[in-house]
Amino acid sequence: MMRSHTGNQVNVTLLEKPVTLCGWVYRRRDHGGLIFIDLRDRFGLVQVVCNPAQANVFSIAQTLRNEYVVQIQGKVRVRPAGTQNPHIASGEVEVVAETITVLNKSIPLPFQLDESAGEETCLRYRYLDLRRPERASRLILRTKIIRLIRHFLDERDFLDIETPILTKSTPEGARDYLVPSRTYPGHFFALPQSPQIFKELLMIAGLDRYYQIVRCFRDEDLRADRQPEFTQLDLEMSFISEKDVQELMETMICHLFKEILDVTLPTPFPHLHYQEAMQRFGSDRPDLRNPLELTEISDLLRDVEFKVFHEPAQNPHCRVAALRLPQAADLSRTAIDEYTHYVSLYGAKGLAYIKVNDRQAGLPGLQSPILKFLPEPIIEMVLNRTKAQSGDIIFFGADKAKIVNESLGALRDRLCADKQLYQGSWKPIWITDFPMFEREGTGQWQALHHPFTAPQETDPHNLATNPGLVLARAYDMVLNGSEIGGGSIRISDAHLQKTVFEIVGLSSEQTQQQFGHLLTALQLGCPPMGGIAFGLDRLAMLMTGSSSIRDVIAFPKTQTAHCPLTNAPSAVTPDQLRELGLRVTKTGRDDGQSQ
Repeated sequence: MMRSHTGNQVNVTLLEKPVTLCGWVYRRRDHGGLIFIDLRDRFGLVQVVCNPAQANVFSIAQTLRNEYVVQIQGKVRVRPAGTQNPHIASGEVEVVAETITVLNKSIPLPFQLDESAGEETCLRYRYLDLRRPERASRLILRTKIIRLIRHFLDERDFLDIETPILTKSTPEGARDYLVPSRTYPGHFFALPQSPQIFKELLMIAGLDRYYQIVRCFRDEDLRADRQPEFTQLDLEMSFISEKDVQELMETMICHLFKEILDVTLPTPFPHLHYQEAMQRFGSDRPDLRNPLELTEISDLLRDVEFKVFHEPAQNPHCRVAALRLPQAADLSRTAIDEYTHYVSLYGAKGLAYIKVNDRQAGLPGLQSPILKFLPEPIIEMVLNRTKAQSGDIIFFGADKAKIVNESLGALRDRLCADKQLYQGSWKPIWITDFPMFEREGTGQWQALHHPFTAPQETDPHNLATNPGLVLARAYDMVLNGSEIGGGSIRISDAHLQKTVFEIVGLSSEQTQQQFGHLLTALQLGCPPMGGIAFGLDRLAMLMTGSSSIRDVIAFPKTQTAHCPLTNAPSAVTPDQLRELGLRVTKTGRDDGQSQ
């Protein structure tokens, strides 16, 4: 071994004992008579002292620069009084260098590790960025999460089984990444968006309990908590109900938080129906630390002449909702304009408001451009329903329900963050009773989760007759406003599965071509089954306090799905294209590459 100890092992138990350390020069400090080296490895920092009395050691120390890789042999001694560092494991001691060997040098760094740098630069030199202790600590914690998950599931008789990466393209909600086949010209594999069908087949095979830490791929627009390739904890069980899955997963998540963060989550997790979540919070992943809630007022405004409120209040597909922000009537016009622009990003045409300067003064105590359009009794009813008090401001959303929910839901989160209204640290919740289907822009029904989710209606005829009224046997685990896991009981009847495919617009030919293997399996002794998938990147992001899943992925892509480190995606050679029977055309990109 090139080293006898790591940075976290050097302490007072090794006084006067020889050690051999390897690592990077984090910092060299020349104090004239002495040179101090802060030696860094993955485990911590150790202060090394180089004495001019040892001429060879001192001369080498003078040549060292940041991020040189070195091996140092020496003896451990107590640091002089007043120089201890309680923030590191080796803070009570130091190593007096007897030999220094330079294992490798470093050219000047593109950025200093103790200074900030742009994201593009950090990703281009990600291996340097990961030398920062705070960056590495996130990957270390992620490793602990995965280790504990494996141990937890192994103890409960789950089997760790891999499923194919090269598979068949099927409609699952996002675009597939396609891989051309050389041996079957004109045909393509798809990278899996999830192992959904395979884990159902494993249950049909009788393997009963499956899990996998699996890579998944989706070609979709990115944001802070999305990447084109991501990691899931995927699991499935036979002969279970929703309650069985939920109770087991609560136990697992509570175990992770206690073991890693020493946090005791409140149990049992509360349950909230999807419809109530949308009504109260405008979101199916509400942050329960946020005390602000939406108030439905459509019924109060159906007969007013003000068209902005009247028309959506009359439309069953629209809603009028209010959001009260306590003690914020002093918001400036500039601030209100900024919030108005913010909700416009979610489709809102404006942001009406009423400032409640003095609740007891009646109409004169209110301030708003919309007061002249509303009868005083209606205004009073709105104030009563929203429980308005002096000093509050009330914001209004009136439009299609989807727009109101998304805009006011986002505003609710923004106001809470801006005003620091959070209550508590960790608040998990289960969202249940989702609609089975929703209409897309063309009017075609699509599965809200995926088409393998079991409906609460088990009669295929009733399901096909009123798909918009059917609820799904689906459940999402939400933590602090992030969906960390989603699952469902699966369809185990071939006839019911065919009906769902028909509702989402697949012809019999398409169904057979894309899912014939699944339908056959469902007719060969399929057990009741269900499961869930957790986004491990997102869970690690929350547990490390990071703002993006890129912070907990070793080599992430940018928001444009580009890798600055390897410059992927990139062009391939004409010979490779010929082997695959492909031809590309220019797309007008300014990088000169064919696409």
